[in-house]
Amino acid sequence: MIKNVISSVGGVEVYGIISICLFFIVFASAMVWAASLKKPFLKSMSLLPLNDGQVAPKAKGDSHE
Repeated sequence: MIKNVISSVGGVEVYGIISICLFFIVFASAMVWAASLKKPFLKSMSLLPLNDGQVAPKAKGDSHE
């Protein structure tokens, strides 16, 4: 029954193409964002769970905005 309902909707194949394109754009954007992060920022973020609420000293080039 669901197959009959979906196949009767006009232009339903476009939704698959749009969703794949949207997924690719979001995935590529996340990869570019992750690649653009600076190493000092990543180092300070990786130490956060181990700091017990203490603020880590800022390293040279540690500002990521």
